Amino acid sequence: MKYRFSILLVAATLLRFVAPAQTIHSPSRKLALTFQLSPAGEPTYELKYGARTVVRPSRLAVLLQDQPGFDKGFTIANVDSSRHDDTWAPVWGEVKQIRNHYQELAVTVQQAAAQNRQLVLRFRLFDDGVGFRYEFPEQANLKYFTVSDEKTEFNLPADHRAFWMRGDYDTNEYLYSTTKLSEVSAAAAKPTPEIATQTPIGPNAVQTPLMLKSADGLYVNIHEAALVNYPAMALLVNGATHGLTSQLCPDATGAKAYLQAPAHTPWRTIVVADNAPAILASKLILNLNEPSKLTDTGWIKPQKYVGVWWEMQINKGTWSYSDANNIKLADTDFSKLKPHGRHAANTANVKRYIDFAGKNGLQGVLVEGWNVGWEDWFGNWKEEVFDFVTPYPDFDVTELQRYAASKNVKLIMHHENSGSVTNYERRMEPAYRFMREHGYDAVKTGYVGRIIPRGEHHDGQWMVNHYVRVAQKTAENHLMVDMHEPVRPTGLHRTYPNWLANEAARGNEFNAWSAGNSPEHETILPFTRLMGGPMDYTPGIFQIKLDQYAPQNKGKQVHTTLAKQLALYVTMYSPLQMAADLPENYAKFDDAFQFIRDVAVDWDDTRILAAEPGDYLTTVRQAKGKDEWYLGSITDENARQQPVKLDFLTPGRRYTATIYADGKDADWAKNPMAYRITRQVVTNRSALTLRLAPGGGAAVSFKPLP
Repeated sequence: MKYRFSILLVAATLLRFVAPAQTIHSPSRKLALTFQLSPAGEPTYELKYGARTVVRPSRLAVLLQDQPGFDKGFTIANVDSSRHDDTWAPVWGEVKQIRNHYQELAVTVQQAAAQNRQLVLRFRLFDDGVGFRYEFPEQANLKYFTVSDEKTEFNLPADHRAFWMRGDYDTNEYLYSTTKLSEVSAAAAKPTPEIATQTPIGPNAVQTPLMLKSADGLYVNIHEAALVNYPAMALLVNGATHGLTSQLCPDATGAKAYLQAPAHTPWRTIVVADNAPAILASKLILNLNEPSKLTDTGWIKPQKYVGVWWEMQINKGTWSYSDANNIKLADTDFSKLKPHGRHAANTANVKRYIDFAGKNGLQGVLVEGWNVGWEDWFGNWKEEVFDFVTPYPDFDVTELQRYAASKNVKLIMHHENSGSVTNYERRMEPAYRFMREHGYDAVKTGYVGRIIPRGEHHDGQWMVNHYVRVAQKTAENHLMVDMHEPVRPTGLHRTYPNWLANEAARGNEFNAWSAGNSPEHETILPFTRLMGGPMDYTPGIFQIKLDQYAPQNKGKQVHTTLAKQLALYVTMYSPLQMAADLPENYAKFDDAFQFIRDVAVDWDDTRILAAEPGDYLTTVRQAKGKDEWYLGSITDENARQQPVKLDFLTPGRRYTATIYADGKDADWAKNPMAYRITRQVVTNRSALTLRLAPGGGAAVSFKPLP
């Protein structure tokens, strides 16, 4: 009897110190989030979708250097709950308006053993998921502090199917693997020796966004939103428990982040739905970002462009002007270098692209390799690589400015910095001034190679802050920016709408010179990389087989059909879309090129008609300010019949549907360039059945009849 009394006494004592759970529901009560402190005073959360568990009780913790961490010993000091509901219009995007509707829970916790230091844990629960973050209020006992680690947990209820990429601090260009979560390992990841700069985190690390599917059909996507002044988050997988733990990118000293109160982390995001299209339709990540900081946005123009780019990828031309090596930027007289004759960014060749863009109504021409320094730009970890203002002798900046203007075309600047970011930081202002003086209003930046400052990584706090500085500085100069090899995006294009696109994934170029991208690749990317923002994937390759250009291209090809390349303009969202192939190849397939001429890059409405990660995707979008719709449908290596109801069309109107489809015998490997174009009159009561070849796709334009 005494023994039983002791147990009851201990239990009663514990109950006195365990705060009651705090539960909130999403606006339509689809989701329930519960916050509670453990008996040790550890913050925990749990997420449910109806009766189904999305995340089991999981701990929240941020550890600090040289002082107690924000991990345990907490009591609840304050609880605040509120509801928010408004609608906002993006400067550009997939839809005309976005509803921002959530229930918020803000819990202030306090550590008595750490001089009553406080932390705010803020949750925003939407009908399609949750975002939460750590907030560090300004207080007497917390001013400057260094984050040594973050231990945010996502404990899953089962061994879900995962669509994942190997965790790495310097690249997002791995191929995706599809396995059970318990099977995640570096050994299971597809080998990618063609990626020059890799810093793998460990055999159990994966990048975000991470796409998951449960055995009972629940879809879960884990990522982050509003990544500012903090390193990117990867995830460590515990296969035995189906648990995930945040892993932050360190700096050269091993520290993760240097903060000054008041401060906060990015939002950790969990998007959840019982169907795959709802995941792609989610605007949760955008809603968690701050509104636009730009008051004047009229100069920001979504656009299509061509470029002196693909011919370098396929070994038809080069970025460099000469065969010299050991170049010293400040000391070399580039006018005395002997040209090798393969330099693609020469005045005559660029004019050819300008002519093509002007004739076909494309707004921009990207020119890579125009500036001095490409002779030994990569792999030497050198500081002074490019100055971003000095053209090669065969590139006439003034004449090309005049010529482009005469064709109503804008040149797009290219700033590859070879990872020498300190050099780029010093030279940004004169480089952007040079752009304004010569009529450029958009720039593609590049971060190929190991980062300088040495010891920093592409995904660390220092580089995250650099990308934001570039977005800010370009905005100040009324310049649009497209970043390649950056950290994966987290919705910051809402805050900086001049930040049109990023690469930050394995793009179409890998098909030119590597093992390429598997046919399922483009069916996974919308569920992973594109959850955080638009991708400059560079679609539109029509000459699928690449052997004809150079001996080293033997056996190389794009791993899609031609029709699928058209469909990507709809399924791979970006306000900046490249017609990536050579002008002469488009001339050979001019009837197919008509879809690229027509397709929009800014939209009033988007609907995901059918989707399954790794298998297929069908998306239809309404062009901005028009009653025109464009549809893209793609598949993996398997052929499919895709039925499409046209109930999205305006009732009572008739449309011409132009269908760009795989040919009868099309196959991504055996017959990739076979296509056929048909037309028919349709209404919102009509239906289509699209035949998708292995690795293929279909694109459809719907234009109203008078």
